[in-house]
Amino acid sequence: MGTPLPPSITPRQMNLLRIVLALAWADGSLAKEEADVMLTSFSQVFATTPASQESVKQELQGYLVQDLPLEELVPQLSTQAEKEFVLRLGYEVISSSSRTQDEALINQEEQAIYQKLVNLLELPRAVVERVEQSAQIALGTNQAQGNKVVDLLTYQLREHLKE
Repeated sequence: MGTPLPPSITPRQMNLLRIVLALAWADGSLAKEEADVMLTSFSQVFATTPASQESVKQELQGYLVQDLPLEELVPQLSTQAEKEFVLRLGYEVISSSSRTQDEALINQEEQAIYQKLVNLLELPRAVVERVEQSAQIALGTNQAQGNKVVDLLTYQLREHLKE
């Protein structure tokens, strides 16, 4: 058996994906449907043809179960823009996961991992507040239009990776 090939996505893309996944797993569950949507969406971000998208989707499947600590992932972010982007994605991920109307929008596990992310990013409080407010506006618009939050995250990831 040979050495596994490196992923076809860049290390930067992989790190962003892993951070988003760490936040998505904060409450201890990632439904198969959520995973499928994430895989499809991210494969469309990272590949341009249907064949390459399917290949990336299969490749990323194995990464959904990895539970890497934020303490290992966040230091790999190299720019202020990446840190702000991850903060926004993190806020949107944890803000979108309530499962019933009676459940808090952000549960304790999600709040704890989000706070850990904020601390690790070491961004000024004013920046954190600006990013959170921007995310709240985007989430409100997204919910009003009936779109899935994963679609919003995918769009933002695609736009960020163009930079």
